[in-house]
Amino acid sequence: METLQLTTDLRMLVYTGVLSLLLPIVYAVGRFSTPGGLKWGAGNRDGQMPFPAWSERAARAHANLTENLAVFAILVLVAHLSGQANDLTALGARIFFWARVAHIIVYTAGIVGLRTLVFAAGLAAEILILVQIL
Repeated sequence: METLQLTTDLRMLVYTGVLSLLLPIVYAVGRFSTPGGLKWGAGNRDGQMPFPAWSERAARAHANLTENLAVFAILVLVAHLSGQANDLTALGARIFFWARVAHIIVYTAGIVGLRTLVFAAGLAAEILILVQIL
């Protein structure tokens, strides 16, 4: 049985998965530090709570990461399995990961214009990987 090599592309995919796994901790801090937030979190969450704006932005950044993670994963895995992974797909994977880190930071901080730019960088990185596949 052949051993799967952990390429840069696959490593960035793993790092992005870990980022998605850990991000809820960030917004949970804001939610659970709000009076009644711990009870809300442990309950059915039927109603809305007034959480800090930064906490809700972090939750939206997580939702956005989750939406984009599927496409990124598909592209990285197809590039790898088809033998199309190369230095450009590795670059695209690195750019995607760091753009997503930056997106989380600037979105949580509420920096609107920069948020759009780093999102676009992540999208461009996915397109770079796609071009290598096609």
